[in-house]
Amino acid sequence: MKKFFTVLFSLSFLSFLLHANPSVAADLIAAGPAGKIHGADVSRWQHPNGKAINFKKMRSAGMDFVMIKASDTREESDRIALKYVKQDRKGAQAAGIHTGFYHFALLPNTTSQVAIERDAKAQAQKVIGRLATLGAYNDMDLPYALDLEVNCIQWSSNGTCLKSASREHATLWSKVFLKTLREETGRTPLIYSSPHFLENSLIRDEELLQYPLWIAHYAIDPALPESKPNVKPGGCFVHSWTSAECAANWTLWQYSSCGIAPKYGVPGSRLDLNVFSGDHLEFDSLRKGEWVPKTINPMPRGEKSKITITSVKAYTHDKNAFIALEVKRPDDTPVVTGAVKFQFTSAHTEKPVVEQKVVRENNGSFKLTLSGLPAGTWSGKVSFKDASGTHSAAYAPVDLTIVQGESTTTATPAPRPVEKPKTDSCRNQIKN
Repeated sequence: MKKFFTVLFSLSFLSFLLHANPSVAADLIAAGPAGKIHGADVSRWQHPNGKAINFKKMRSAGMDFVMIKASDTREESDRIALKYVKQDRKGAQAAGIHTGFYHFALLPNTTSQVAIERDAKAQAQKVIGRLATLGAYNDMDLPYALDLEVNCIQWSSNGTCLKSASREHATLWSKVFLKTLREETGRTPLIYSSPHFLENSLIRDEELLQYPLWIAHYAIDPALPESKPNVKPGGCFVHSWTSAECAANWTLWQYSSCGIAPKYGVPGSRLDLNVFSGDHLEFDSLRKGEWVPKTINPMPRGEKSKITITSVKAYTHDKNAFIALEVKRPDDTPVVTGAVKFQFTSAHTEKPVVEQKVVRENNGSFKLTLSGLPAGTWSGKVSFKDASGTHSAAYAPVDLTIVQGESTTTATPAPRPVEKPKTDSCRNQIKN
């Protein structure tokens, strides 16, 4: 009996710690772009060769918060995360910087709803255990975030994805994880992801909108008044947090992965930079776990769309064919999302393998480039589909007549090895 009451007391005390509701936040500098509350996020990669972060320098450079990787689905990565979150949280808070945490999640390789829910709850409990290890939330902590940016559930030996979770299963897992974490900790967790992932890997869901969004979208300067994340050429990404005005209802915005690390006391050359969407009071409500979502007018569902073919250019079999088109909404404004594709009709029993490239231009205009069409008349259609479910599918017939080009008997030279061009992952990014 004594052991029972000891366990009961321990659980009650842990619950009290997790549900602690701090009252006063530390002073905020709000020295980010356009006077926004500025923050960073760090993990093992900001500790090359085990070097420590100088959080006093980070604070003096204007940082008000730092999101720290605290847990991971993978055991080895989780062990490393625990090592650094302890020292980073202590160092950041001692320097007057608020700390939040994030859990990097991988989804389970299963199609069983019961198994998906069980895995989500297990990973949420892993986070709750990590909070207990850290001594629970304190006055300087922001809530935990779910880092969901990978939907692959089966990998090959060389690291390529063989199988991805369905949108339905990824959404179910996310909702169960977030709900469990909110109920057990008393604070509303965030969800971190890119707009592309949110649009293409999750279903639009009203329940997801009840969690603050930490959106990752680079090469857009938050210092400019008209700048906002979630935009793309000719429209925007549509997901649970997208409004009818084509804007994302975001709370944190990771606007660069190329911050000048030494400026903020971080070893290495790069640092993720973030801004908070609101003011001091809104920041405080997020910290306390009192955050509530803003009311937005959502994007429509299944809205009718129509395709207009504006030009078709077809030449010889050794040249590309081009199809230009526009896809519009019922009010003649351009669609804001979706993709197009050329498809052969069933009249062709043997369909050639054709390479397709699509360029989405402004104002809902698309340009299809087809290469590899042999000589002949090819009947097909251009299809428009929207994975987000905002716009309905649409089709337009199109015929392409390809003539035989000049033949040549010149021997084809052996291909030279092509060196992959060096890419600069920080090109066009904001380097604050």
